[in-house]
Amino acid sequence: MAISRCNKCGEISEHARELMGSTIVCKCGTSTIIYDTRHFVKKLSEMYIALRKEFDVNKLSNELKHTELETHSASIDMHDSDLLSSNAQHQPIIQWFKSKNITTSTNLNAVDTTGFFDEVAVAIGKDYALLGEVCERIRYAQIKEYSSNQIYLDKKTKEEAKSIEAFIQRLYDYSLITRFIHDKKEKSIRIILQNAPSVRRFFAGDWLEWFALMTGLRICQEREINFACARNVTLAIAPSEHRELDVFFLINNTQPIYIECKSGEFRQELDKYVALRKRLSIGQRHFILCVADIDDQTCKGLSAMHEMTFVNTQTLAQHLSTLL
Repeated sequence: MAISRCNKCGEISEHARELMGSTIVCKCGTSTIIYDTRHFVKKLSEMYIALRKEFDVNKLSNELKHTELETHSASIDMHDSDLLSSNAQHQPIIQWFKSKNITTSTNLNAVDTTGFFDEVAVAIGKDYALLGEVCERIRYAQIKEYSSNQIYLDKKTKEEAKSIEAFIQRLYDYSLITRFIHDKKEKSIRIILQNAPSVRRFFAGDWLEWFALMTGLRICQEREINFACARNVTLAIAPSEHRELDVFFLINNTQPIYIECKSGEFRQELDKYVALRKRLSIGQRHFILCVADIDDQTCKGLSAMHEMTFVNTQTLAQHLSTLL
C-alpha cells in the first residue's frame, strides 16, 4: 500500500504499491510524491512524539514556575525577591486584559523588590504625616533643578526630629541622596540630591506605587492568597488610546484590583478613571484611587461622588483587607 498527501490542500489518497516513489498531480493542481505507507506513518509518528515531548517540557516548566510562586510566597522575603519579575507571573493579568480586548505591555522590573525603593516607600507611607514633608521637599528641589534642599527640625518634637534624622540616614545608606549635612545649632539638615533618573522618579511619585504594591503583597502573603501582580503596565485600549496603570492585582485569576496612585493633583483626570472603570467592568470597591494627601472624610465624600474608592496611605491596607 502507498499513500500521498498534498502539501497545499492536505488531500490524502491511497495508491497501488507499484506507484510508490512516483509523482502525481493532485486535484488542486499541485505535484505530490507517493510514499510507502509504513514509512509515511513512521515519520509522522516521530514528528508527533517530538512535538509532544516539547509540549510536555514547556507545560512542566510553566507549572513549576507557578508552583514555585505559590509554594514559597508564604516564606519568601517580599522586600528582597525577583520571583515576581517573570512572564509566567504576569501571564494571568495579560490574559485577563486580553479577555477585555485590551493588549498589554508589561514592565517586569517594576515588581522586582531586590532593590531598596520598596522599603523606603513603606517607611514613607506608614508615617506620611511626618516623612511626607521630607519627600515633598526633595521632589520640589528636583522640579526646580536645585542641588539640595533644607529640612527644618526647629518646630518638631524630639521624637519627630529623631525619626526624620533616622529616615534621612536611611536615604543616604540606600543611595537615594548623595549626602546630608546636619546643622544641630540651626536644627536643620541639608540634603544633597541624588540625580539618578530612577531616584528622581521615586520621589516624583513612584514611592506611592511601591507602597501600594507592597501593602497588597503583604496582605496576600499573610492570608496565603493566590495572586498575580503588576506595576507600570501599558494598556492599549484602542489604537489611539494608551494608558499606564500603576498597580494591579488579579486574585485567584478572576478578581481584579486596580490601584491608581496620586501624590499630587488628581482631579483633572477623574472623568478618565470613571470611563476606564466602566470599560474594564471593575466594581467600585475594587477600583481604587490612593491619594497621599487627602484626609479620611474627603476620601469618603469623593468615593460617594465618583463611583470608585478613594483611600490615603493610612486607609489603603484597611480597605484592601476587606477585599482579600
